Amino acid sequence: MKNIKSIFSLLLLLSINFGFGQQPQEKKKIIITGKIVDKLNNLPLEYATIAFKNVTNPKAVFGGITNNKGEFNVEINAGIYNVIAEFISFKPSELKEQKLFQNTNIGTFVLDDESTKLDEIVVRNEKTTVDIKLDKKVYNVGKDLMVKGGTVSDVLDNIPSVAVDVEGNISLRGNENVKVLIDGRPSNAINVTEALRLIPADAIDKVEVITNPSARYDAEGGGGILNIVLKKGKTNGLNGTLIATTGIPDNHGLSGSINYKTDNFNLFTTQGYNYRNNPGEAHFKSKYLNDDNSLSRYVTEDRETNRYSKGYNGTFGFDWFLDKSLTWTNAVNYRRNSGNSDEDVLSNYFDANYQYLYDRTRNSDGKSKTENVEYTTNFTKNFKKQGHKLTIDGSFSLNNDKDDALITDIASNSTISNIDITKVYQKQNRNLIQTDYILPLENDKQFEAGYRGSFLKNTNDYSVLNDGVININFTNILEYVENVNAVYSQFGFKVNKLSMLYGLRFEDSDIEINQLTSAIYKNKKYNNFFPSAFFTYEMNKETNISLNYSKRINRPRGREINPFSNYSSSINIFRGNPDLDPSLTDAFDLGFLKKWDKLTLSTSAYYNMTKDASQMVRFVDGVDTNGTPITIATFINIANEYRTGFEFTLNYSPYKWWKLNSNFNLYSNKTEGVFNYTYRDLDNNIVNASQNLNNTAFIWTSRLTSKITLPQKIDWQTNITYNGPQKNAVTQVKGIFAMNLGFSKDIFKDKATVALNVNDVFNSRKRRMTTYIPGDIDSENEMQWRKRQLTLSLTYRFNKQKNEKEKPSRRDNEDGGGEF
Repeated sequence: MKNIKSIFSLLLLLSINFGFGQQPQEKKKIIITGKIVDKLNNLPLEYATIAFKNVTNPKAVFGGITNNKGEFNVEINAGIYNVIAEFISFKPSELKEQKLFQNTNIGTFVLDDESTKLDEIVVRNEKTTVDIKLDKKVYNVGKDLMVKGGTVSDVLDNIPSVAVDVEGNISLRGNENVKVLIDGRPSNAINVTEALRLIPADAIDKVEVITNPSARYDAEGGGGILNIVLKKGKTNGLNGTLIATTGIPDNHGLSGSINYKTDNFNLFTTQGYNYRNNPGEAHFKSKYLNDDNSLSRYVTEDRETNRYSKGYNGTFGFDWFLDKSLTWTNAVNYRRNSGNSDEDVLSNYFDANYQYLYDRTRNSDGKSKTENVEYTTNFTKNFKKQGHKLTIDGSFSLNNDKDDALITDIASNSTISNIDITKVYQKQNRNLIQTDYILPLENDKQFEAGYRGSFLKNTNDYSVLNDGVININFTNILEYVENVNAVYSQFGFKVNKLSMLYGLRFEDSDIEINQLTSAIYKNKKYNNFFPSAFFTYEMNKETNISLNYSKRINRPRGREINPFSNYSSSINIFRGNPDLDPSLTDAFDLGFLKKWDKLTLSTSAYYNMTKDASQMVRFVDGVDTNGTPITIATFINIANEYRTGFEFTLNYSPYKWWKLNSNFNLYSNKTEGVFNYTYRDLDNNIVNASQNLNNTAFIWTSRLTSKITLPQKIDWQTNITYNGPQKNAVTQVKGIFAMNLGFSKDIFKDKATVALNVNDVFNSRKRRMTTYIPGDIDSENEMQWRKRQLTLSLTYRFNKQKNEKEKPSRRDNEDGGGEF
């Protein structure tokens, strides 16, 4: 709890307009100097905070932060002050009623490590801490046992409000329309899910969960934003971490982060290599119906998949501290991944009486290769006034994806085997230019403005050859161009205990969807205003209530808009819709936060109203060469979607050796709309049909994490999740229960950690779904993207203790960011 208080104090100091007290300007100005050091080793504490609170005028608060020598130099009005020195994970030190009327060296503050008071069985800084800010929650990722040796996807699955499903798709409060950022920028990968699996978990510094983003952020993502902030060294000298991992099924890797920092430069690199197999399986059982809902035939389909991949991810970069106020950061990231995918599909065909007719065997031997290179640059200029800052960012990337597959299809009622070849080549360019300006004003006011230009071009060249002959029904080239220019402005201020932040963002969108093969050219130009408003009332230091509003957009892209089908199955086909329109969401959020000594409660009630929401629909359209119905899945815009929910997160530490964290989310999802379409029935006749998509579904998810420190300093963590059933007008997804276990032990005088994790202990993380369309199909399917996994990892730290105090970088330290 004291750590939380220290963090809260630090955030408070960073948001105060240092150097500008509330006393009249004509009062005498004086300079106070001093030093703050660590009691254990007498080393200076860089970025520790020093605060001067006037005894006779509590509103007069001055403060500053120490340099790399632990020294501070603060200008204040002459007077009598209580002086407080603080640093994260240390006990504050306070001098009462200091009479300061002339330039004074107040001496050295010696801070005692707060964790030395705890029982020796407690490991320091293991707990993930949470900072509640005006427009986001920041999870400073601790040494979570579930992510040792894991990836970014594993970390996200442990963050409250966030879920990663069996296919790797990310959702926030159950909404998959989430924008994923890395260091504040969109991921440059074509396949974000796969890219996140290449970044080691140890590379993450913190995760920002922005359920209701302000005008400062990109308006994309109706469900919110996740910003993954990667680590950079914060301590002078050479230090780093190495991690070796092995597991069953194959999960072998070696990664490391190395940093060298001086007063003028900060050099950093993260390197990682992994070899993995993600075995999975899927089972389909479909009943095809006549127009009168009587049975026509049955088809069962069983898939076994092995996905082998070799991946490398490397980043090189440097911070150049041109002077005390100007930093230039450059980084180059190179990511490469190659893999083989072997999929066997066995389909059995039965008549209406479930009498066997014939079977069909389909094998797909796929090869893939992905290469990505990105250059990023940033200038940060900090002006004299605390929080007064100008940043200029640029990001330029090129991504190439190649996928080839050899497909063999043999039916037992035929002597002919079909040999198909599919080739996919995707090329994507993404360029991003952004600048932000923050100007703190007097009396707890702040102005902010910026520009962002995002320019994306993606070309998808897809070809299918059947026995050496090009299949024109699948072969195509799709070009997608997205240019978005945005400007925004925000103004925030604080009146007594009430903080307010008002913002307005304008985005001009120019979208081109060019289906070159079919000569389908779509150009959609539109512009939108995105207002936002945030209110937070501090009832006291431990309690606050907040009310937020923002407008969001979700632009369809990729497979959602490509009108050509995929070729993963001959009877279950996905086809994109180039006429999809963007969805606009109005999001409201009411939050409450209360902290006690051993308990922290965070609750939120939210309401999202989305116009032109997109939803996947399924229908039967024609038959294959054997007379088997072909099921089509595609996206359409329905009329409206309403999402109303309640969420709470509870952190409880009943004992020093036991920590509990729970999260519960309950929401209703109401959709309104009718899907009108035409299709060919089993007799090849064209039929006009419609599906009523009006539906209300109640969905709930829960997560419980228990962490216990056992004797011999062995840490044991259990993570239990349950995602309740979901349904729409035609599809119902059953509930999913899963449990993870982790054990770890520090060795070599805490310089290394060995960890054993079991992911999905009961092998129960499976997506089970039923679909019913009257007169068409009644089907059940079950899919498991990744089977149970056992992982053993060894982490070694050099020149960096496990409990090393992380200090904010110069950029982090100066980030006013509209927080009060």
